Amino acid sequence: MKISQMQKLLEARVLCCEENANRHVYSACGCDLMSDVLAFVKDQAVLLTGLVNPQVIRTAEMMDMICIVFVRSKVPSEEMIELARESGIVLMVSDKRLYEACGLLYQNGLVGNKVKG
Repeated sequence: MKISQMQKLLEARVLCCEENANRHVYSACGCDLMSDVLAFVKDQAVLLTGLVNPQVIRTAEMMDMICIVFVRSKVPSEEMIELARESGIVLMVSDKRLYEACGLLYQNGLVGNKVKG
């Protein structure tokens, strides 16, 4: 699925790196605990979260994620947007709740990988 398709499904607003919206993603995860993302997530290209702090961007960088979707209308700071821009990570904001956003993506063919561990 292309990031641009995710944007439409989630009725999301792109905050940065829109030029990367044609990239394909094959898996996603929804999580608010960055320690869980680091411990259990493998090969996920998209992170959906309601957590808004710079650690989200740093975690996505470490995990080679290419897109972050902030749910529940959470808006990252300018500092976070700039960090994402430097790494080429697409940032989006959706009014959807985490459960609904993950469900919509899954229903439309975007899957999650098995939890490592």
